[in-house]
Amino acid sequence: MSEASETTPAASRRTLLCGAAAVLAAGGTVAVTGCSSSSSDHGAPKGPVDLGPASAVPEGGGKVYREQKIVVTQPTAGQYKAFNARCTHAGCLVDQVKNNQIQCPCHGSRFASTDGAVQDGPAPSPLPAYTVTVEGGNLKVTPS
Repeated sequence: MSEASETTPAASRRTLLCGAAAVLAAGGTVAVTGCSSSSSDHGAPKGPVDLGPASAVPEGGGKVYREQKIVVTQPTAGQYKAFNARCTHAGCLVDQVKNNQIQCPCHGSRFASTDGAVQDGPAPSPLPAYTVTVEGGNLKVTPS
């Protein structure tokens, strides 16, 4: 075998391994930035959003509208509150309303269902509040 043919496979393996390492490093960066809170509006909708029937939000609880990135609570009968569903710590979407708290699954932040205030960190600030109205039995949410 010539010297050139002996070095070509090694160079190809090295190139392949370096390429794989670069892809893995880039993937890690994407995974980390996917949870970052670099956006000041945290993905706020741009205008009024119709979320459907108000009856979908339980009294004393709430509902996360993942696609719209909005969480709506009903602390008392007929009183609706709406917030941006992105946690102010790392930008993850909150996943549930339980025990009068809006809960983030990523790092354990908890927010009050009545005003979005931080009840347990590491979130540094409350969830941004939105204006919510009931029109024709449907919830309509507008960023404040």
